[in-house]
Amino acid sequence: MADLASRITDPNAPKAEEQPAGNEPSKPTGETQLDDAHDSGPGLVESNYDVEVKLSDLQNDQESPLYSVSTFEQLGLSKEINDGLLAMNYKKPSKIQEKALPLMLANPPRNMIAQSQSGTGKTGAFVLTILSRIDFSKPQQPQALVLAPSRELARQIQSVIQSIGQFCKDLIVEAAVPGAVSRETGVKASAVVGTPGTVMDLIRRRQFDVSQLKVLVIDEADNMLDLQGLGEQCVRVKTMLPKNIQILLFSATFPEKVMVYAERFAPNAHQMKLRQQELTVKGISQMYMDCPDERSKYDILCKLYGLMTIGSSVIFVKTRESANEIQRRMEADGHKVSVLHGAYEGMNRDALLDDFRSGRSKVLITTNVLARGIDVSSVSMVINYDIPMKGIGDKEPDPETYLHRIGRTGRFGRVGVSISFVHDRKSFQALSDIANVYGIDLIQLSPDDWDLTEKKVQDVIKSSRAKPEYAPTAVRV
Repeated sequence: MADLASRITDPNAPKAEEQPAGNEPSKPTGETQLDDAHDSGPGLVESNYDVEVKLSDLQNDQESPLYSVSTFEQLGLSKEINDGLLAMNYKKPSKIQEKALPLMLANPPRNMIAQSQSGTGKTGAFVLTILSRIDFSKPQQPQALVLAPSRELARQIQSVIQSIGQFCKDLIVEAAVPGAVSRETGVKASAVVGTPGTVMDLIRRRQFDVSQLKVLVIDEADNMLDLQGLGEQCVRVKTMLPKNIQILLFSATFPEKVMVYAERFAPNAHQMKLRQQELTVKGISQMYMDCPDERSKYDILCKLYGLMTIGSSVIFVKTRESANEIQRRMEADGHKVSVLHGAYEGMNRDALLDDFRSGRSKVLITTNVLARGIDVSSVSMVINYDIPMKGIGDKEPDPETYLHRIGRTGRFGRVGVSISFVHDRKSFQALSDIANVYGIDLIQLSPDDWDLTEKKVQDVIKSSRAKPEYAPTAVRV
C-alpha cells in the first residue's frame, strides 16, 4: 500500500521521496534520547534543559538572596512539610522547583507565570507554596485556592496537597467540584481545589469565605485563561478575591496570545519558561499510523488492542458520540474498554477514573476532558484516534492539546508510546504541522506489516525506564 504522503501528493509533483522533509512528518533520525529518571520523587523526570527566568520589574536584588536551591532544606520549610516530602520520596528539587520555589516563597509574595513540561514537578512547586502560606491554626478558614479545568484534575491536586501535607496538623483540603460541597456547611477547609464555575457559584451563595485567601493557583493556565473557554469564569472569580492575593499560573504550554493575557491577569509576575522546541515530552516515542481511510481506523484500533493492555492506554477521540460508539463496537467484538467524558455525572466520573488508576480498567476512551494533568503511572500508550483540531469547523491543528494528550504517558520516568491516526489530506497535514511546531521525529507505522508495527511499539513499551542512552526511534522504517 502506498503511504499517505504519496497518496495526497499532487501527481505532477516530484515523487514523495524527493519532497523536502518539511512536506511530511519527519522520519526518525535515531538521535533522540530520553531523560533519565530524576531522584527527586516518583513523579519527576530529569531534563537537560535550562530553565529561563525573567524576574518581575519590581524585584529588588536584595529582597531574595536565593535565586536557586539544590536541596529542600535551603528553602526553610517546616519540619512537617519536609517530613511529607520524605514520605513521598522527594529527595531534592527538580529543575523547575530549584528556580521557582525561592521566588514563589519569598516575601513579600510575588506573582509567578511558569511553563514547564508534564512530569517536571510544577504541581509540587505550587503545593509547597500553598502549604508554606497556610496558617494551620485556622483549619476551616480558606487560605489557598487552586482552579483546574476538570473535576478529575481538581481531585488529583487535592490528593497531592493531602499527601505532601500529611504531617501538617489540622490541614483540611476540600474539592469544590459539582456535588462535593455540602450546601449546609459550605466550604470549611484551609486549602480549596475546584473548577471555576463551581467556585464562582459557591462564592456568590456566600458558602465560600474568600476574605483571607493568600494564594490563587491556576493550573493548566493556557486553557483556563483562553477567553473562548474558561477565561471569563476565571476573571470573575479573581474579581471576587482579595486584591493583594499571590497569583501563580502554571501550564505545559503558553501560546503567545494567552501569555499576553496571562501577564495582565498576574501583573508584575516572575516568569519561567522553556523554548518552544524543548516542549515535547522526551520519554515518549511518537508514532503515526497510516490508515487507508476513515472506516479502516476502527479495524486498526482493534488490532492494537493487545498492545494497549501491556500497560494501560488512553484513546482520545473528538466527540462524546464517537467515544460511545467505539466503546459499543469494541465491546461487541469482545474487547474490554471503558469510556469517560463530560456527559457522565460527577460521581460516575470519579469511579471510572478510580477503576483506571487501579488497573481494573486498562483501556479508556475519552475526549479532551482527560487531556490535561491527569497522572496515571501505568499508562504506556496514548492513541490520537482523531488529530486534535481547533477553531470554527476544526479549521486548524491544535499543537497544545496534542502535547497535553501525549503527556498522559511517559510519566514517572518511564517511556511511553503515542500513536496518531491519519487517513486523509487534512489529518495528515494537521499532524505534519504539529510535528513542525515541536520539531518531532515521527515514526511511521503501516497496517500492511503488522509484525514490524508490533515490534516497534513493544520495543518501547517493554523498556523499563527512560534512560539517556535509550533511543526509541532507533527501530524505524
